Amino acid sequence: MKVRSSRRQALRLGHVALAGGLLLSALSLPAAKAASGEATGTSAATTTFWQALVLQRAPQADAWTRLKQGFGLPHDIQHPRVAKWLDWYAAHPEHVEQVAAKARPWLRWVTRQLEARDMPTEIALLPFIESAYDPTARHPGGASGLWQFMPGTGEAMGLAETWWYDGRRDVVSSTNAALDYLQTLADQWYEGNMELALAAYNAGAGTVNRARERAAAQGKPIDYWHLSLPAQTMDYVPKLLALSAVISDPQRYAIDLPSIPDRPAIARVTAEGQLSLADAAQLADVSEARLQALNPGLRRGATRPDRNAQLIVPADRRQRFLANLDTLPAEKRRTRTHYVVQSGDTLSGIAARHDIPVGVLRRQNGISGNMLRVGQSLVIPGASSRARLASREATQQVRVKPGDSLSRIAARHDVSVDDLTRWNQIQRDDYLQPGQRLTLRTPAR
Repeated sequence: MKVRSSRRQALRLGHVALAGGLLLSALSLPAAKAASGEATGTSAATTTFWQALVLQRAPQADAWTRLKQGFGLPHDIQHPRVAKWLDWYAAHPEHVEQVAAKARPWLRWVTRQLEARDMPTEIALLPFIESAYDPTARHPGGASGLWQFMPGTGEAMGLAETWWYDGRRDVVSSTNAALDYLQTLADQWYEGNMELALAAYNAGAGTVNRARERAAAQGKPIDYWHLSLPAQTMDYVPKLLALSAVISDPQRYAIDLPSIPDRPAIARVTAEGQLSLADAAQLADVSEARLQALNPGLRRGATRPDRNAQLIVPADRRQRFLANLDTLPAEKRRTRTHYVVQSGDTLSGIAARHDIPVGVLRRQNGISGNMLRVGQSLVIPGASSRARLASREATQQVRVKPGDSLSRIAARHDVSVDDLTRWNQIQRDDYLQPGQRLTLRTPAR
């Protein structure tokens, strides 16, 4: 009985040790003696069970294990709509592997945000479907970023879009907005049902709610699986559930997931003033390209001038960045400069000289027209002299949305109404038709 009791105790301790990262392992007696430095003349029969135990380091869990531990949606792999996508993923393992590699910097962090909200961690796989885990992804229909927010939805969720910054491409801000949006949809309309919330995230709550009303009128269930929805939305949830099943058992589907350790990969740092990415990269001792990839919301090679610099850096470079920050000259953190208007100056000429749009210059100085007076002091937003915030002029086309006005389009793209009318040879009071295309001229990104 004592031996059985000791074994039970050893197993319990083994589980505790495993949770702490150590594994109790019973070795053969000679190996145990050798490990402990004991002489080998003692009989095995006289050696206790405890003397034969040594500590071994358990294999470190990875981010995929953490992700799977938080799964909470029913994967229902037998459902025909889910099975269809399981077959697709099994036939295209390279797709899952390539997207999984792109997810490496972000997956654990997104998973942790879901854990903190007690949300099913399958949602961390939604960017596989939305953007292939590419924060710079853009859809012709206007959606952008890791979570593919449309401009209106992004604006409603607090994701600013300016000449300097695009919140939809900021992974930290857009992830928080996406999870807020999903939780709001689930709680406001669907009594916490995440499948319906996901459908509404894709198609809009109005579309899903009307489909539920039609189903109820026909005497059908009003859960996601019995609704008649747009084709993309009919596939949206099954695609996510199939992918979750594949991640749960990648070997079954011949998929080789990349190694992602279960430790922080990114860290947020804050510095006083504005920083160019070139300077910040030197402070962190990483390439500027790597820093830009971690901060895709920054559109001009620098942080925003109207607030202190906030950057994402590799977690293992955080301390180096902060230590080096103290050595950065004050002029490289200057948020703005001042320019005194000279005789013959024009607003457009000053803007061109400082590589900023006229609209940005107007907004920074509260100017509504083009009138300047000699001696007037203008605030010029600027990064360090090493940051080239704008280069040549680029042309793009934007589509007029229902309810759009010239002023709203100008504000959305950080240009002036005067510029819009000049570029498109229209008048301020001209009627804009939904679907109409307007030309924008902006500094190339």
